[in-house]
This record gives sequence, structure tokens and C-alpha cells, in this order.
Amino acid sequence: MSQAPVVTRFAPSPTGALHIGGARTALFNWLYARGRGGKFVLRIEDTDRTRSTDENTKAILDGLMWLGLDWDGDPISQHANASRHVEVAMQMLADGNAYKCFATQDEIEAFREEARAQKTSTLYRSPWRDVAAADHPDLPYVIRLKAPRDGSTTLHDQVQGSVTWSNDQLDDMVLLRSDGTPVYMLAVVVDDHDMGVTHVVRGDDHLANAFRQNVIYDAMGWDKPVLAHIPLIFGPDGKKLSKRHGATGAAEYQAIGYPAAGMRNYLTRLGWSHGDDEFFTDAQARDWFDLDGIGKSPARFDTKKLENICGQHIAIADDAALLHETKAFLAATDATPLTDAQSDGFLNALYCLKERAKTLPELLDKAHFVLTSRPIEVDEKARKNLDNVSRGILSELTPHLQNVSWSRDALEGIVSQVAESHDMKLGKLAGPLRAALAGRTTTPSVFDMMLVLGRDEICARLSDASA
Repeated sequence: MSQAPVVTRFAPSPTGALHIGGARTALFNWLYARGRGGKFVLRIEDTDRTRSTDENTKAILDGLMWLGLDWDGDPISQHANASRHVEVAMQMLADGNAYKCFATQDEIEAFREEARAQKTSTLYRSPWRDVAAADHPDLPYVIRLKAPRDGSTTLHDQVQGSVTWSNDQLDDMVLLRSDGTPVYMLAVVVDDHDMGVTHVVRGDDHLANAFRQNVIYDAMGWDKPVLAHIPLIFGPDGKKLSKRHGATGAAEYQAIGYPAAGMRNYLTRLGWSHGDDEFFTDAQARDWFDLDGIGKSPARFDTKKLENICGQHIAIADDAALLHETKAFLAATDATPLTDAQSDGFLNALYCLKERAKTLPELLDKAHFVLTSRPIEVDEKARKNLDNVSRGILSELTPHLQNVSWSRDALEGIVSQVAESHDMKLGKLAGPLRAALAGRTTTPSVFDMMLVLGRDEICARLSDASA
């Protein structure tokens, strides 16, 4: 018998931006499905109508697209499926797996206050569970699920292992409110079933919900998905990642300028391992990723490790792809876009820039020499390297550069020759050259700058500086 194709889902609530923890959950689902030729589907859990916004939905979709997590089909709105959720609740009512409860909120709260005073369980036990329909009053009611009250339930989780829950701790949760609207807990199960979800990979803060949702699967006789409840992400201090640790939203990390490939690599490694491998490509991640590699303990977010991984991904990136991502970063941060000439220069310069940058802003900063234009603005520190003697030497060097073969060996040879004629070492002349060509003291190699900028631009910048 052939195994059903894998279907995973990411089901964010559009009540806020895409949190980095949610991004990792989406990534794990995406990797598991893509590595097995399955489907990765997206469901927007917008049942909270007062807090769900189109703006948040767009932010979530934008965050997923930035991370390169493509989904199959159109995003599904949970709210739009409300009639189907009601249908399932009514089916459970008809089958005797749910019941009408006429208890008022005041009665329920009075029960809980008494329980707290007596220091007993506040789990509400409705007196309407076994009342015959003939004895029902003509009053508003909710529909509650009939949860088992005896024995225990054991669920096997791919991350947490076998977990057992005593059934007397399960409540008869509400399925339909008194206004006839379905609750989130019902909607999740119905949607997962109808979407053919085979694997539910989500945060371990949903583990208790799995036992409540399991009762619905049993009542409907539906096949159950494989469960994998993953640990949350903690900050360096061992507490749940929050604003006090710095950036927490995917959009914030995009705005900082981390490359998407580096983010995917780091988030994949955050709570999952494949031997001692820290750096890997997308293809390797898809091939290697498995639920068995996810640890039980919360992972700690480490910005330095993130930057290190991102730097390695920038170093191996395809130049054209890196230019495209840099342009997207500038657009996302409302920065001035590159001109066509700047784009060409940036692309030509990447070979000498990308091995030393950990973020896209760092990359752009290192590319300053090719993105700026004459007259070059020289900063205060670099200006100290352009004294009268240095300007005289640059003036002497310029005509030599107008005739030399434009290759690294030839350029090194002529610059060394001019330096030696003034009893200087090549390194001593590098400072004035950096100041003249880039206006800074820290730049790529002066010979890389020469090769990237070309003879005419180099001679013009040297003439400006020596004037």
C-alpha cells in the first residue's frame, strides 16, 4: 500500500507580525514537505475578527516570501470555512458526541470562584451533559464536546515522545458559541482534516491542545496527523525570546540586512541538528531535515552565530542573486535604489567584497568606493593621509597609470616603482591611495579598486585628490 504524500501546513494568526519563532515553524514545515516531494500549505487563522487585520496578513506573507518559503495553492482563510466548522459541530451533536449547554457565564464564573475558594479544580463540569433534549429550556446555549472523563490518553509525538494525559483533566470544551460561531480549537481540526494535512509541526505550547483536539478526531472517526511539537526559541538569558532581546520579527531581520539564505540556515539549525554541521545549503537542508533531528530543549538565539552563518552565505552567493537581494533590501527599507551604473559597478566589485561582509549593509558599505561619485568626499581620518607630499606622489603616479597595462601585476609593479623612487614601501602609499579613491582609510585592496573602477575613473580621482 503506497504511503499518502506528505502535506504540512503553517497556520499563523494575523493578529501581529511574523515572529521569528513562527518563521522557524514555517521553515521546518517547508523543509519537511519539500524534502519529501510533498505539499506545504498556508492557512491564515483569522477567526479572531477583532484583532485580525489585512495589514498583518500581508506582513506575514511578505515575511515568508522574503525567507523564500513558497507555499502550494492560495492561502486559506479559516474564517471563510466557518460554515464547514458548524457542520462538523452539528454532526457531533447528532451523533451524541457533543451536547447543548445552557449554563450562563455568571453560573460558570460562580462555580470557578467557589472552586478557587475551596482550592479544588476550576475545570467546569456542565450539568447539561446528560440532560435529555425533551428537558432542554428555550434559552441560548453553546455546543460542548463530550470529552472522556475516565482513564488516560497517550499521544506519540515525533519530538516529545509518548505523552500521557489524564482524561479527568480534559474539559468539555465549547465547539460553537451561543451566537452559533465556531471556536478556533474546532476550526483547526476540521481545516487540517479537510486540507489533508499529514504532519502537524508546531510549537510545544500547543501540546496540551493536542489532547483536546484528539477528542474531535475520535468523535469524527478521522485519521490523525503525525504530531511534532517543537520547543520555543529562548533569548541568550534562557527566557522566551521577546522584544527585550532585540529584534523578534522576520521583517526586522530583513531590515537589518541579513541574507535570506543565512537566515534559513541559522533558523534550521536552531533546535535541529545534523551531526556537527553548522553551515549548509538549502539543498542539503532539504535532504537532511527530519523530525527526529529536532531536540526537546529550547534553542537559544545567538546573534553572533547568525552573523557568522550569514557571512558564509554571502561569501558563496551567486553574484547576480546577491545584487538582486541587495536591491530588494534597499526597497524594503525605503532606501535610495541603485542606479544602473551603480548596479553594474557593484556587480563587478562583488568578487572582492563578499567574503568580508556579514550583512547586506556591510556589503554596501564595503562597496562605497564604487557606489560613490566624484568629487570624492574624504572623511576626516582619511584626510590625514593626503598631505602635500602624498598629493605630489599621487600626481606623479597618475601619468604612469594612463599608459600601463591594466592588470593586477602591472598595476602593482608601477605603484611599487613609484613608491620605491620616494624610499617608501608599497604599504605606505596605500593610505593616500585609499583616501583618493574612496575617501576612507578602510577599503578593499587598492588594486581591486583600480581593476573595478577602470583607468579613466582612477586617473580622474587621483587628479582630483592631488590638485
